[in-house]
Amino acid sequence: MKMFLCNTMFGREAMKIITNSQNRIEVKDDMIGLFFEDINYSLDGGLHAEMIENRNFEAVIAYGGWDDYHTTPDSGYAWSNLTKTGRMEYHTDRPMSSANPHYLRFFAQEAGDGFGNKAYDGLYLEKGKEYKISFYARCVAYSGMIKVMGVPVTLDSDSWKKYEMFYVAPETAEGVKFEICLDAPGVLDFDMISMMPADAVYGIFRRDLADMLKELKPGFLRFPGGCIIEGNNLDNRYQWKLSLGRPEDRVFNWNRWAVHGTSPQTDFHGPYSHYGQTLGVGYYEYFLLCEYIGAKPLPVMNVGLACQYQSTEQVAIDSPQMKQFIQDALDLIEFANGDASTLWGGMRAQMGHPQPFGMEMLGIGNEQWQTEKVDFFGRYLMFEKAIHDCYPDIKLIGSAGPNVQSKTYEDAWNFIRPEAEKRENPESFVYAVDEHYYVKPEWLCENVHFYDNYPRSVKVFAGEYAAHVDGACGMNRPDSNTWGAALAEASFLTGVEQNADVVVLASYAPLFGRLGYSQWSPNLIWFDAKDVYGTPSYYVQQMYSCYRGNQAVETKAEGEGIYASTTIDIKENIAIIKLANATDEAQDISLALDFAIEANATVFELTGDKAKANNMNHAENIVPSKREMDLSGNVYHAKPYSFQVIMCKLCQ
Repeated sequence: MKMFLCNTMFGREAMKIITNSQNRIEVKDDMIGLFFEDINYSLDGGLHAEMIENRNFEAVIAYGGWDDYHTTPDSGYAWSNLTKTGRMEYHTDRPMSSANPHYLRFFAQEAGDGFGNKAYDGLYLEKGKEYKISFYARCVAYSGMIKVMGVPVTLDSDSWKKYEMFYVAPETAEGVKFEICLDAPGVLDFDMISMMPADAVYGIFRRDLADMLKELKPGFLRFPGGCIIEGNNLDNRYQWKLSLGRPEDRVFNWNRWAVHGTSPQTDFHGPYSHYGQTLGVGYYEYFLLCEYIGAKPLPVMNVGLACQYQSTEQVAIDSPQMKQFIQDALDLIEFANGDASTLWGGMRAQMGHPQPFGMEMLGIGNEQWQTEKVDFFGRYLMFEKAIHDCYPDIKLIGSAGPNVQSKTYEDAWNFIRPEAEKRENPESFVYAVDEHYYVKPEWLCENVHFYDNYPRSVKVFAGEYAAHVDGACGMNRPDSNTWGAALAEASFLTGVEQNADVVVLASYAPLFGRLGYSQWSPNLIWFDAKDVYGTPSYYVQQMYSCYRGNQAVETKAEGEGIYASTTIDIKENIAIIKLANATDEAQDISLALDFAIEANATVFELTGDKAKANNMNHAENIVPSKREMDLSGNVYHAKPYSFQVIMCKLCQ
């Protein structure tokens, strides 16, 4: 007897993969993509290359519970005195930027007084590496030099002035505090203090994290959420127009995940109550990121609803305010695609990108659902009509709610499918419907054929999914990213790929987690100030995205615990077989292919102990291996708990 990943017992039987190449469907180039949500300090403290925490002194303490959220200013968060004689005050009169009015006024009683920034877990500095430092300063009662990380800078203005410098790390060090010290007694104002690696992508993105995304070769990037699109109340929602222009003038916002985990027992304060959004990365930068990683942009719009899990707040569907939400969507399309002569296209050009970004897709709401008090369907109809009246080619993404195992999911499809089928082309109503499932590994294995019987008229976006291992999830649990969970995802994706005529987009979630700062586990990629590593799930995504093919061939896997999908790369004349062995024993699997292949095959394989996960000390516990092999016998030996991509040339 053998046991496969989903805990089903079965007896020995022949294992076989059978193809029917007469039945083929298109696999779209952009099918496997990414979903970026600003959760787990993914942006500030993560992908945004800024190393300083609370650089603009706008931090707040966010707290509260259902329908009742508050903030208290905490401008000095992450900053501290270096000596007993220095004094720090926070002012708002005569600010550097009225959008972010708080700034530091520092009083030095003695030479050498100064202040520092904890920079999350401290700066990681690499010997010989260059870092760009900038700050605004104003001499209130001071004349002379200061030292920034030991480097002398002369201050010479009694009005706000920006200073820039480069710092070269003399040694490699971790946990370093950022420091500014005065050479003499006096009073100075400071704001917008920044330190970034000089090699940051576009001067914006932390290179190692951005390159982890690029190496996935994603078809699309959905951004920036997720729940932050909605906000815990509407004041807290993401407003894309406020994310444009000079970073100094982008209005700080607290992060919806700052109040994750609050309860009466904690006086409604959570462990990440200072989590904020400086908007150093805004919509313009997200579009640049899409260009860098080669992904199509898929931004998401608020539809006048705060997060339905956290709030009852909404904009009335027949109110003038609702029209502004719709106008924001129209203006975003103009910002992304309009020429420089238009208002918003001109703003894009002014920011440095004269050519349009070529946005094709737009999300209407996050994971909204219909209730007696919330008419999400009516909102979608309003957005769809307004957008398609002006921009008929924009592909809209709808929502099936937060869970495919719910009545809200059924209600969504009962609304969307009939409405779409009224159109000659259903995609002119909705391009794809966003479905979410955070489920046990067993569910994914048991539902490999979930999409087999879906009607083909309306397409699906498998927008947020991940295998959640019992007892291993929650905050700061990188151990939740086990090989067993990733293998379940790989197994499920064979069914997604086999149904590429209905599932046109798919993305794992969440994307990033900073170690020690994560509200949610598992995540695709984990990082700290120094390093980054991919989880087993990361490598599953990479194998699907990089070895995709453009036609899926009907494939049947005979044998319990065996899952397979076959695609053909027409241009390269290659057959690509994805095969998951979710059993605890090696299997000899007969490849009953109805097309001829050459004997030489290239195999990329993931395998290992299903309880293992990667970590900072052992980032390669579970990583793909590559080998060449002979398939002349049409039998493949699959190791226990393994996923492989088998690539071979088609015979001419």
